[in-house]
Amino acid sequence: MHLHLIQSLIHEIRGYRVMLDSDLAALYETETKRLKEAVRRNINRFPPDFMFELNESEFETLRTQFATSNRGGTRYMPFAFTEQGVAMLASVLNSPKAIEVNIQIVRAFVFLRQYAIANEELARKLNELESMYNKQFKDIYEALNYLLTTNHQQKLQNQRRKIGFVTEPEK
Repeated sequence: MHLHLIQSLIHEIRGYRVMLDSDLAALYETETKRLKEAVRRNINRFPPDFMFELNESEFETLRTQFATSNRGGTRYMPFAFTEQGVAMLASVLNSPKAIEVNIQIVRAFVFLRQYAIANEELARKLNELESMYNKQFKDIYEALNYLLTTNHQQKLQNQRRKIGFVTEPEK
């Protein structure tokens, strides 16, 4: 299973990175209905920070992002599973396929977390460089502008019509 495929199924909802029940069911090669049944039978294993049900506006927002039609529709709002909820699914769906897929999903979540941390570090370093070099660049820009302005003023001065006494050359 490709890491990129799993990463494309991870969404940001309510400040959590989550995977939807239908996507997980497809990865586990089971029906969404069966996955939801297993979760409902073990609901005490899934606190709100492990799994939550999307509300209609969240579902509609997700649906419009993927430009899917409303044809057929869903009767029930999807469950969204956080990284911990996906890990808990391994204990609820105790099949070799579920265990294999869970390992790949956890790796995808870990990769995304490391990527986010690396990007935060890069952004912090860029901000440091910007603040450190901003003053130096500001001074350089001011000097360049002064030189350009001075050069322009000098050209204008040379192009002016001279005033004063004009002598004619002798014949």
